[in-house]
Formats: sequence, structure tokens, C-alpha cells
Amino acid sequence: MSNSQTLPPAPRRRALVLIPLIVFAALAGLFLYQLQGGGDPSTLPSALIGKPVPEMKLAPLVELTRDGKPVPGLATADFKAGGVTVVNVFASWCGPCQEEHPELMKFAAMKKARLVGINYKDDPDNARRFLGTFGSPYDAVGVDANGRSAIDWGVYGVPETFIVNGKGEIVDKIVGPLDDDKLANKLLPAVEAASR
Repeated sequence: MSNSQTLPPAPRRRALVLIPLIVFAALAGLFLYQLQGGGDPSTLPSALIGKPVPEMKLAPLVELTRDGKPVPGLATADFKAGGVTVVNVFASWCGPCQEEHPELMKFAAMKKARLVGINYKDDPDNARRFLGTFGSPYDAVGVDANGRSAIDWGVYGVPETFIVNGKGEIVDKIVGPLDDDKLANKLLPAVEAASR
């Protein structure tokens, strides 16, 4: 058996060697393009904009109180009572949630809309300790222990904030932690628009 029978001709061998190189170069170019032109990750689209809030009935965070009264859980019917509701998905183990918490406290003090929380995959003791340490801006906190409700809301990761109008429709979404700029230029205008 000669070498010419076991090896493809030289031009074909060169082409076979170049294929992985071409594929790698194409993928590298695509990744570079996405990194440079991918835009702001905080503007991830939501298929739920303009749709009703998902069906849910989330139990309250046990032993969480506000002004001496138990803080209620969260259910779909709560969004159909009229008025704008801001829904913040948070967890005690989430560093960016701690970063944004002062902004939530500021927003709650403004009394522009009802602020509720969905506590995502968290230990109840840790969640209570988190809110006890940093303050609780929420009018209601629903516990999403297994993350099912967050999936229904289309959450990519915590924190995320949704604006719901008085008809119970999701009208806007903010991905990532709130800061002064997002509070002033995104959340407050979205709440104002949802109020009309």
C-alpha cells in the first residue's frame, strides 16, 4: 500500500487543514462584532412588554413586618387594583441588589408608585436580615423560592425591575441595578408614562 493511496492529494490536505482555521476566524470575528456592537446589556428585550403580568400567587416573606404589620405576599390580582406598580426582583446574595437598594429606598420615599419585591431563590432568614439591615422599601414581598415566577416574568438575572400600569400590563423593564441615572432617566419617566 503506497502513501498516495492513504493520503488525499496535497491540495485537498491543505483545504482540510484550512477549514478549522476559517471556522475559528469567522467565529472570532462574530464574537468581536457582538462585543463592539452588541449595545447596552441593560436594554435586553422583553417579550412581556404590553402583556398582562404572569399568573402567580407568591407567599409572603415569613415574619417580615413594616410599621408593625406583616408585609403581604404577591398575587396577580394585586396588579389589577389600579395605579402603577414597580416590581423589583432581588435576593440577599446578590451584590448588585445591595448596590441598588439605596435607590429603591429613595424611590419608595417619593411615593410615585407602589413598590413590591419578588425575593428570588433566597433563604428567608437571609432575606429578612438583608431588609432589616438596609431597610424595606416594599409594600409587598412575594417569595419565589424555586425561581418559577422569575421565569414567568422573563427575568435574566437579579436585580431586574418592571413597571406595571393600572391595568396590570407590563409596560417597561430595567435590567441590572438601579443607580441615580437609571432612577432619574429611566424609572421615574416610565412610572410617569404608565400613570397616564
